[in-house]
Order: sequence, then C-alpha cells, then structure tokens
Amino acid sequence: MPQADSVEDRLEDRIAAQYAHLSSKLRDAADFVATNPVEVATRSLRSISGSSGLAPATFSRLARALGFESYEEMRELSRVAVGRQYTSFSERVSRLQAEDRATDTPFLMRQAQACIENIGALSGMIDQGRLEQAVAHLHAAQRKVLFGAFGSTGIVEYFAYLGNYFSPGWQVAGRSGASISTAVAELDERDALVVITKPPFARRAVMAAEMGHEQGAYVIVITDTHACPALANADAGFILATDSPQFFSSYSATVVLIETMIGMLVSRAGDNARSRIQEVEDRNRRLQEFWAE
Repeated sequence: MPQADSVEDRLEDRIAAQYAHLSSKLRDAADFVATNPVEVATRSLRSISGSSGLAPATFSRLARALGFESYEEMRELSRVAVGRQYTSFSERVSRLQAEDRATDTPFLMRQAQACIENIGALSGMIDQGRLEQAVAHLHAAQRKVLFGAFGSTGIVEYFAYLGNYFSPGWQVAGRSGASISTAVAELDERDALVVITKPPFARRAVMAAEMGHEQGAYVIVITDTHACPALANADAGFILATDSPQFFSSYSATVVLIETMIGMLVSRAGDNARSRIQEVEDRNRRLQEFWAE
C-alpha cells in the first residue's frame, strides 16, 4: 500500500497524471473523487455510487487506472488525507498554559469565540438533505438507542432526556455500567442507533456502531474528524467543529445539532408530541418534581 506521507498531493497528482488517458466515465469518477474527499473517505462504495450516479465498478476501474490495487486502497488514502491528527490531552494542557502566558485576552473571551466559530461553521458542515434523512429515520424508529463514552456520556444523556419528553423508545446504552451489547443486540431494521464519539475514540463506541450496522439498525455517528473509525458503519455521519483553547474538545456545536434534531422531531410528531409533553408535565406536577413558591 502507498505510504500515507503527502497523501493529498499524491492522490491529486495521480488523478492529474492519468486524467488525459481516462475514459469519459472514469473522468467522471475521478472528478467525483477529487471534489468529494469527505464522501469518499467516510461513505461506502455503494453510497458513493448512489451519490455520483456511477456504477461501483467504475470506481474500482478508476482505482486500478490510478495505480491502486483496489478501490479500498484508494479510499484509505483519501481517509488518511482528510483525517485530523489527534493531540493528547496532556499536550493540549501544555498548549493552553503557553497560550495563557502569551496573551492578555481573558480565557472566557477565547473560549466563547471558539464556541461561536464552531457553531457558525455548523451550517456549512452539515448537509441538509442528510440531516433531514437522519431525522426521518429517528422519527420512524421504534427504538432510539444512544451511546457516548467519556466526555460524550453526558451529551447522550441530555439527548435521551429531551427525546423521552415527547416520544417513547429513547434509551441510553451502557448506562450505569450496563453492557452495551444488551441494548445493541436487540436492534433491527426498525430501530436507530446514535453514536457520539470524539478523539480519543472509545473502543466501545466504534464497536457499537459496527454492531448496530450488523443488526440492520439505521446508524448515526456524530464526531469531529473524518478519520473517526465509527463512520465506516454509519448510514449518516455528521462531522462538527470542536476547536477550543481548552484541553478537551468543545461540545457547543454538538449540542446545537442535537437540539436542532430534537426540534425537527417535535415538529414531525405533531399532536402526539404536544399530548405526551402535556402528560409529562402533569405527572411532574403530581409528583411535585419542581420547586413551587
């Protein structure tokens, strides 16, 4: 397999060097690969075929014409090219401390600006059609199983909390130490699985996406890099900006995406959502869940 050094240049150079010798079909495939590196890196060959309108065999022939042994070898180079190198938390702490010494800008202002920029980039990073499709599958799903490890744990808890307010069937996998396989093993084509994972990727998150895919569930992966291995088993993948002067990734854009999906789901649910929320509120009052003056 070709080395990963200077991957972007090598892939582009191969396409440029062979372009004049390619048939019209292979040129169409080469154009798609060159202009859609994220799609090529994260989606299956069948999905790429559907998006481009070209047969899977066309991309396999392109890979061979460019000197690769297989389409997967070309795809792997594309994946590495668009992937972002992970920086450890301890290295980020050193960066944070160095930046703090080098600037007079208050940390609050730097953190707030980073979050604002992450959220501002959201609309450009999210394909609206893919979002609509993912929400439609969540709306139709009999069960909505969510999983997030490490810093993503609380985020999926919040997602499930909002979801259960207006519709049944929301479940957090692995809660309180429970086995993930217990929740994932029961999934089928009627269900949806949402996995949220950021570097360093939890092995359980990657395996959950793989298991959900094998079970036939509709798999949604939310991450911040195209190199996320869970994307290989995703029916819908969302890659968000998480830059931050902090030592950990910012979840500001992730929370906005989750709240957006919840709003879209509530809109789709119509009267059923309103009735369920009213019922939940009535029960909260009966149980005296909220502080009353």
